[in-house]
Amino acid sequence: MRTDGDSWDINTSVGSTALFVAAARALGGRAADAPAQDPFAELFVRAAGGEWADLLDDRVPDHPLLTPEFGIQFQQHQVARTRYFDDYLYAAAAAGIRQVVILAAGLDARAYRLPWPDGTVVYELDRPQVLEFKCETLAQAGRQPSAERHEVPVDLREDWPKALCDSGFDPALSTAWLVEGLLIYLSPAAQDQLFDAVVSLSAPGSRVAIEQMDPLPAEAAASMAERGDAGSDWVRLIYNDPHSEVTEWFTDRGWTGERVYLNDYIRDLGHTPAAEQSLISLVTVVRP
Repeated sequence: MRTDGDSWDINTSVGSTALFVAAARALGGRAADAPAQDPFAELFVRAAGGEWADLLDDRVPDHPLLTPEFGIQFQQHQVARTRYFDDYLYAAAAAGIRQVVILAAGLDARAYRLPWPDGTVVYELDRPQVLEFKCETLAQAGRQPSAERHEVPVDLREDWPKALCDSGFDPALSTAWLVEGLLIYLSPAAQDQLFDAVVSLSAPGSRVAIEQMDPLPAEAAASMAERGDAGSDWVRLIYNDPHSEVTEWFTDRGWTGERVYLNDYIRDLGHTPAAEQSLISLVTVVRP
C-alpha cells in the first residue's frame, strides 16, 4: 500500500505506471481512426525492453493491456485523454500562452511531439529517475524538443514551486498547467495543497487541465486488491478516498470551469465507449 514517504523509479511503484500508460497509448494509437497518436510512446516502451517490447511485437498475448475486460478499455481511455489534453494545449497556444507546466510529466513527450509556437517554454516536473529515462531515450533516438524544455527533477511532495521557479518559471506570465494521471496518486490533502500552489503561481489568463477519478466503490476496490493481477497492483498505488471535486474547488476561488466524463467525451469524438461506465472525468479551468 502507499505511504506518504514512499519512493520509486521508472520500473517500480508509481513510476512503472508511466510505462504501462505509454504502452496503452502505443497500442491504442495503432487504429486508423484513433483520436490521437503518440509515436514517442513506442520509443519509451521499446527502450524499457523485456516484456514491454514483447508486448508491442505480439509476443505477450495474455498481457492485461490486451484483455477485453480491461486492456481495450484502458487503451481507449489513454488515447482519448491524450486527444483532450492535446487540444487543450493547442487552444492555450492559440490564446497566446507561451509558458506550460506539466506536473508529474512521466513519459509525456508533448515538448517534442506538438508543434509549439516560437517562444514556448515547457517545464516538466517529475522524479529525477523518470526524467533521466525519458531524456536518455529521446536523445539516443535523435529527437529534439520543439519548444524550450526545462526539466525540473523534484518529488511533488517536496517544495516543487521553489524548484519550478528556480528553473526559470515566471509566475507573472499566464501559464497552461497540465495535471494528467496524477490526482489518484495523491492523498486528498496533498491534492488540495497542490491546487493551492498552482493558484498561487497562476497569473490572470492561466488555465489548468486536469484528469480526475471518482472513488471506486469499496467492494470493487477490495475485490481488485485480492485478484493478484495488474488491477490489484494498481489499486494498491492509489488513494481511493473522496477528493475535492476539481471544478467546484477552482470555481469556489473565482475560476471558471468545464467538466466532461470520459465516456461522454469519447462519444463526442464519434466513438463508442468500450466501458459501460467510467469514473474518469476531464476538466479545464481558467483564471479570469
